[in-house]
Amino acid sequence: MNKLGNENSGFEERKGRGRPPGSLNKATKTFRETVSRLLEDNAENVSKWLIEVAEGSVEKELKADPKGALTLLAQMAEYATPKLARTEVTGKDGGALEFADLSDGELDKKIKAAMIALNV
Repeated sequence: MNKLGNENSGFEERKGRGRPPGSLNKATKTFRETVSRLLEDNAENVSKWLIEVAEGSVEKELKADPKGALTLLAQMAEYATPKLARTEVTGKDGGALEFADLSDGELDKKIKAAMIALNV
């Protein structure tokens, strides 16, 4: 498929269709919702399990593993919350942003433009 959109590609006919960039597909969205719901519904049990891993259990012959408990918590959180991409905002030609000479109105316009660009 020609991604440049020349007159024979049919690109213009399909323009605007599909999910927006960065949005989740249905399977990913459903999976994350399911994991979030599972964690919410079992919050008390998850807390007990994490404490048991962190502190260990004599009766279950588990050694204390606080680092392991923290790792488990981080792994569970990864499925419940999206990973955020790092975003770098630069000024002209990749240099520093300059705001000293801007009026309040001009600064507001730049902030709004940046928020739109970042989908905020």
